[in-house]
Amino acid sequence: MAPKSTGGKSKSGAPTQAAGGVAGSGTTTTPRTIQTRSQKAGLQFPVGRIHRYLKQRTQHNVRIGAKAAVYTSAILEYLTAEVLELAGNASKDLRVKRITPRHLQLAIRGDEELDILVRATIAGGGVLPFIHKSLTAASGKKKLEGPQQ
Repeated sequence: MAPKSTGGKSKSGAPTQAAGGVAGSGTTTTPRTIQTRSQKAGLQFPVGRIHRYLKQRTQHNVRIGAKAAVYTSAILEYLTAEVLELAGNASKDLRVKRITPRHLQLAIRGDEELDILVRATIAGGGVLPFIHKSLTAASGKKKLEGPQQ
């Protein structure tokens, strides 16, 4: 008796049955390579895992479409790439090779849109360097007034 085809993904390297053929009859097609949804979408972030997380977080078992996971993965990948690029530029400016929380803080607070989006405290990020104008002007005037009197 021929083994039944269960459908779904076949293991890479396992021979597949030809349509209408019988196993062992000598007519086998090329083995199907497994392609993840991330690969199909051209993304690095895991579409399947994000789809699972989206389904877990819904109430009343609402259906989550397949495109929702792809779209969410693309957004997360874009935001991650943007933050890492800005943090990498900040680390290059400070002449170090490793991105630290300080570089992430400088990158996020330096970009107007990311600053609005990320309203969180970054542990170990420190603060942005800022001295108010009135403080620098007041100290400058005192230095000028001192020698004149």
